[in-house]
Amino acid sequence: MKISDCLSPKDVFVDLRAANKRQLLEELCRKVADKVPASSDDILDQILKREQLGSTGMGSGVAIPHARLQAVIKPLGILARLKQPIDFDAIDGQPVDLVFLLLLPAKKESEQLGALAAIARKMRFNEDLASLRKAKNAAEMHALLMT
Repeated sequence: MKISDCLSPKDVFVDLRAANKRQLLEELCRKVADKVPASSDDILDQILKREQLGSTGMGSGVAIPHARLQAVIKPLGILARLKQPIDFDAIDGQPVDLVFLLLLPAKKESEQLGALAAIARKMRFNEDLASLRKAKNAAEMHALLMT
């Protein structure tokens, strides 16, 4: 699965503001709720349950919060670059400024896990992260992820 299969250009947000991890997740869940037949509260509950298992802050200022939902038919993502980094309990202890929220169908299939793997691969290289952080707008960020 490719990132383009789960992320559209209109699902990229630049200079999003959030005071903390919870506020950020609430905002991202509100944005993604327009795309699935589930409430933002239901989505947030599942994201927070996953975070209780361990932070999805993977280091280098990146987090990939994700969850499985019955209401999701195919993987769906939202990418946000934050105006100011926030604490996300990342494995390296560093604040997060790039967040890719990913919703997966409840039914487990290896192809769906490919979406998570593709995102994690793309967002672990310093050159790619530097480019995403320098991007002038959401369209440029989206284009960078598609390369």
